[in-house]
Amino acid sequence: MGKKLIHQRTAEQNRIHKILQDANIKLTSVFSQIFGASGRRILEAIIDGEKIEIKDLQQMVHWRTKASIPDIAKAINGRIRRHHRDMLRFHWDHMIYLEQTIKQLEEQIDQCLTSYRKEVELLETIPGVSESGAATFIAEMGVDMSVFRSAKHLASWAGVSPGNNESAGKKKDSKSTKGNKALKTMAVECALSSLKQDNRISAHQKRIMKRQGKKKARMASAHLILTIAYNILQTGEPYKELGPNYLQEQKQKKELKMIEYLKRKGYKVTSSEGQTA
Repeated sequence: MGKKLIHQRTAEQNRIHKILQDANIKLTSVFSQIFGASGRRILEAIIDGEKIEIKDLQQMVHWRTKASIPDIAKAINGRIRRHHRDMLRFHWDHMIYLEQTIKQLEEQIDQCLTSYRKEVELLETIPGVSESGAATFIAEMGVDMSVFRSAKHLASWAGVSPGNNESAGKKKDSKSTKGNKALKTMAVECALSSLKQDNRISAHQKRIMKRQGKKKARMASAHLILTIAYNILQTGEPYKELGPNYLQEQKQKKELKMIEYLKRKGYKVTSSEGQTA
């Protein structure tokens, strides 16, 4: 529900922006965010039909605003008409209503999470997982991991496990399994949030992205995040960053163990470059 309300608020903001453009009011040229404190004060004055002068702008605009007062005055000097104001008022009032509803919903969520504050803080240690992400994880999968047989079972239940499409002994590309839509969506969003960071999860996603594309990389990282969340809730220990090269190092260690095993059996192992190990 919260996401739907946020989408609706964004839609109303876009409609307000479109009406301003039609009235040749170019607030976006002087404000990076027209729905910030300064922009809101100016918008309310425009909707109320007030005549905005330089002295008024000096009181409305925050002193840290980069644009000069004369430039702002020029930007709001458009062709605002009665029907523009009427439509702006309609969308503005609806936007304010949505913002109040979102705030009330967030307060209710905070109250519900009071008894799960420890688990929220633990899940927030995972790269890419915000408080809202942790709240969604707890709401959808709970905090008692004994209900799942394993981390793989949780991933399958969430719908982030690859499907099994095999025919005549040959594996083919397949869609991920169906599962909990809310949990799956949030896990993918967390994976996207971690992409620009430098950690094990982002490295995992980038590596798969090169071979199999963005979609499968996101799903694989969502799978990894839920696996980590499962282990954290099961052990009560926070996430420990193992570094972006962790998986590669583990692979190299495994290869070395295999080489040593073959050597003990009397085999000679030669690398692709022709070097004998």
